[in-house]
Amino acid sequence: MTVGELPVVWSLSPEDARAGRRALWWSVGPGGELAVLLVRERDLSRSPHVKGWVGWSVAAPCDGVLVVFSDGTERRVPATGIPEWTGHLALLPGSRFLLASGRTRRDREGNWERNAVVYSSGGHAVSSFCIGDDIDYLLADRDGGIWTAYGDEGIYGDHPETVPGLARWDACGVHTWSPGGRLPVWPLGGSAGATEGAAAWLAWYSHQGAFLSRVDPATGDVTSYRNPLKGTDGIAVRGTRAVLTRRFHHRPAVELSRAELVDDTWEITAREKLRLPGPVVLRCAQGRDGVLWLRAGDSWLQAEA
Repeated sequence: MTVGELPVVWSLSPEDARAGRRALWWSVGPGGELAVLLVRERDLSRSPHVKGWVGWSVAAPCDGVLVVFSDGTERRVPATGIPEWTGHLALLPGSRFLLASGRTRRDREGNWERNAVVYSSGGHAVSSFCIGDDIDYLLADRDGGIWTAYGDEGIYGDHPETVPGLARWDACGVHTWSPGGRLPVWPLGGSAGATEGAAAWLAWYSHQGAFLSRVDPATGDVTSYRNPLKGTDGIAVRGTRAVLTRRFHHRPAVELSRAELVDDTWEITAREKLRLPGPVVLRCAQGRDGVLWLRAGDSWLQAEA
């Protein structure tokens, strides 16, 4: 296995670090724009059991700053009223964005509590809805569809849109797609996601192995393949080529594999170990049109399929 390095695309600035801002949730838009939400450390609590940035959480509603980086330029948007237990960020059309908690529960009346909030381009909350329970992975496509992959507590729970394991929602909270029996087996959890044009790719695992599923939102058709890389936490696809990553938890390295689609089977053609500028933890990657974005500490890098 060869050892390589990737150039850093963006990093948290020393000025932000000195000001006590932590880089928390992040996402990449369909146009390749990187978005990172910064929150003051004084507004956060930290788990003693979880390493890396995912160990920080909002203890009570607070404010932050959304940094959007594109073509070498930063744009900063104040974000008000960030909900506690936020765990996911997605970019929506019209410079809007969504924040979501991975968990929800029923209220006293038996209704599911709202765990997703849509923010305006100015950073103000404009709507909220329930997006399912026990979200493992979340990303948005170019049309504003929000793709979610769920964990075992959601899949074996009683939320109707969570039980199938994968879902798509619109920005109004309407459930727009479910696998509906079109997966080869019942999922147990999600591990990675990417978009390729209008289509979404979701990596998930089950008691019978790991899979990659391509979904066309226009028709709802699903094509699933065996995942050639065990423990995948990042994927990007361009035609018949793909890059996949597997992290060494909280170490500054990942294993990157290149794969080709041959006769309806993804076959790994090369592997290398990448040195990274910081440790890698959960939710370290996202794919957009053949480009895989990797988070290492407070730095972001790219690998192309």
